[in-house]
Amino acid sequence: MRTLGVLGGMSWTSTESYYRLLNEGVVARLGGLHSAQLLLHSVDFDPVAQAQHDGDWDATLTILSKAAQGLARGGAEALLIATNTMHKVADELEEASGLPVLHIADATADAIVADGVSSVGLLATAFTMEQDFYVGRLRAKGLDAIVPDAPARAEVHRIIYDELCRDVVLDASRDTYRDVIASLVDQGAEAVILGCTEITLLVGAPDSTVPLYDTTRIHAAAGVEFMLG
Repeated sequence: MRTLGVLGGMSWTSTESYYRLLNEGVVARLGGLHSAQLLLHSVDFDPVAQAQHDGDWDATLTILSKAAQGLARGGAEALLIATNTMHKVADELEEASGLPVLHIADATADAIVADGVSSVGLLATAFTMEQDFYVGRLRAKGLDAIVPDAPARAEVHRIIYDELCRDVVLDASRDTYRDVIASLVDQGAEAVILGCTEITLLVGAPDSTVPLYDTTRIHAAAGVEFMLG
C-alpha cells in the first residue's frame, strides 16, 4: 500500500468524513483488519478561512505549503487536499511539496462524463462557483457547468461557513438547498455537483430529482485507488 498525504481541517467536519471513507474503501478492497496507510495534517481553519475571504490566497498557500512539505518529509507519496476550495492553489502545492495532487475536480468530472452527463449544476463556496480554477477544469473535461444566481450563491456560501463548517445542520437551510437544486435543474442541469465537502451533511439523493455527485466520496475513492492501485 502506498502512503497518502491528506491536507485536512478545512473543515474538520468534512475531514472526519474523508477519514472514514478512505478507511472504508481500503477495507472493502482488502478486508480483514486493513486500514488506510495515510498521513493527515489537519490545519487550523480559521486563519485559512479569513485569508480566503480577504482574497489573500498567498497566505493560504503559505499555510498549506508548510503542511504539505511536512507530509512529504513524513513519507507521503501523493497529496489529497480534503476540500474543494483550496484546489485554487493545487498547482502551487504540487510544486511546493514535490508530490502529485489527486485533483478533486478531475476525479469528479471523470465520474460525471463516464455517466454520459454533459450539463451539470454546481453547489459550492462562492470562490469555487465564481472563479475559474474549478469550473474551468470541468469545462476542460467537456462539461457545461451551471451555477446559481448571485443571491443564491451568497446564501449557499453563507450556509457552508456559518453552519456546516461548524457542524450545524438546519432544516431551513436544507429547504434552501433543495430550492437552489431545483432551480439548477430548471436551467438544464442533468445532475448537480455537491462541490463543497460539507454539503453532504445537509442534502442527499432524496433532496433532488437529478443525480447528485458527492465530491467527498468521489475524491476519497481516488485516494483509495492511489493507495492500492
